[in-house]
Amino acid sequence: MKKAQKKRRAGLSGTLSKGLVAVLAVYLVGTLIYNQVQITAKRQELSDVQEQITQKQQENEELERLIGDGSGNDDAIIERAARDDLGYARPSERIFYDISGK
Repeated sequence: MKKAQKKRRAGLSGTLSKGLVAVLAVYLVGTLIYNQVQITAKRQELSDVQEQITQKQQENEELERLIGDGSGNDDAIIERAARDDLGYARPSERIFYDISGK
């Protein structure tokens, strides 16, 4: 009878060990997939931020060029900033916005 109990315990612990290993493997694979998805999302976010940085650097270079010109074109700079950044227009102007998204 003792041999049967030992066999039963050995079989139970072996099955339990295999079950734990399987659960651990599933957990690790799930974690790996989740991390890969997060890495992809962060890379896309990084790409978007780098694109914004490039755009802002170009704007800064253009503004530095205009300021460094010394041609006394301050009114043109102010007018451009008012039009582009604030959406202002001259009193006699009509502005049409293309909302088609093309």
